Amino acid sequence: MTADVASLFCPSLNPAIRIGSRRWMLQVGSLGAATLAGLVPSRASETRADSTRPTAVIQIWLSGGPSQIDMWDPKPEMPPEIRGPFGTIATSIPGVQFCEHLPRQAAMLDKLTVVRSMDASSSNHTPITFQAANPKAQRTEVGRQGGGYPSMGSIAAKFRGPCQPGMPPYVALANSLAADIYGAGDLGQEFEPLDGGRVNGRFAMPKGVEVPRLQNRDQLRRELDLFRSRTELSTGFQQQERYAQEAYQLVMGGAAEKAFDLSQESDAIRDRYGRDSMGEKALLARRLVEAGVTYVTLSDAWGHWDHHGDEVQWGGIEKGLKPMLPVLDRGFTTLIEDLEERGLLETTLVVLIGEFGRSPVMTKTAGRDHWPSVMSFVLAGGGFSQGRIIGATDRRGGSIHEHPLGPGDLAATVFHHLGIAPNSHWISPSGRPTPLVESGSPLQNTWQVLPL
Repeated sequence: MTADVASLFCPSLNPAIRIGSRRWMLQVGSLGAATLAGLVPSRASETRADSTRPTAVIQIWLSGGPSQIDMWDPKPEMPPEIRGPFGTIATSIPGVQFCEHLPRQAAMLDKLTVVRSMDASSSNHTPITFQAANPKAQRTEVGRQGGGYPSMGSIAAKFRGPCQPGMPPYVALANSLAADIYGAGDLGQEFEPLDGGRVNGRFAMPKGVEVPRLQNRDQLRRELDLFRSRTELSTGFQQQERYAQEAYQLVMGGAAEKAFDLSQESDAIRDRYGRDSMGEKALLARRLVEAGVTYVTLSDAWGHWDHHGDEVQWGGIEKGLKPMLPVLDRGFTTLIEDLEERGLLETTLVVLIGEFGRSPVMTKTAGRDHWPSVMSFVLAGGGFSQGRIIGATDRRGGSIHEHPLGPGDLAATVFHHLGIAPNSHWISPSGRPTPLVESGSPLQNTWQVLPL
């Protein structure tokens, strides 16, 4: 959120502009898409899918690249330099084992789908490729980041809009959006995510300002704009009117203000999720989809899962990854349980994923290096059959052995869940129709348990 935009919704940032004042009305009304992008909810375009199901997605981003071997695809029969320092435990699916430090996920596998055969060779050390779920969206040394291809959250903002009026369609929860969140690319500023870490308390009207008074001033502004519109009929002017109305919805509706307020939750539920970055963001993500946000992406910390060895910031497998696993296990499984208890799991697809896997052979400093050849990720909810293992790696866990999948399969799965036709297109700045999914199909159509 820019300082100019923040000042409109937080009087303390700009004491000369009071919410409800004539100056506030006229200034909000004059702001265009580039200024309010990511703050007010983007309306679905004329290409919005026919489906209006209140479906949502929560994408949990494991920044840095989680180790498939030390989490969901263990290799207990291999020598120590491959299997790593952790033992394994049985899961709720006979014959399937997880890392010993993920007991809650192991017990919940009947509610999860684990993909062990995702090809991440098009990805690198950024969120671009797998938040866009497009192999053409990559970080390059020259040119535009991501090649202009939009994230899945931005596609959801354009093609679906929010599930409830007065809510933003796409919210990002991360300490650094620049490092851990990929946005709209060439789709446009209108479809960038709202920075959810910076908005709490900024959607409320100050004391002494009543809704009728605000509405009356809104009416005055619209009458002035109507007069002006007789001579100004440009698309830009019409967008200003729309953005102003959406800003009023956020301020007057109150739903966004409440959704971002974790103090509304009991101490018991906050303790259940965990009073840490992962737990609190997961709880906030549940509150947001419950209130009507369509797409939430969260990251606990930048590079947190980048475990090269004990000489780097996040440490190796034993010293770095081991203490993180119970935190993830608690936050993720509590989110699934909470969604289910509230009747939201059927309509909410949860995606637990990073940018690539880790090397099958441990480093000399007790870690694992980047490994784009294969990675694992987890799905939950979404209203389809769970309790599945899709794909398999070779005996060392370093290459795909069964059922290779690509980023497009993830995109098709997410868009299918949201009711967005995967064969839909967005229009590039050059005017070229660009498919949402160039290659891939929804996993819901091909669920199967493959040989281990």
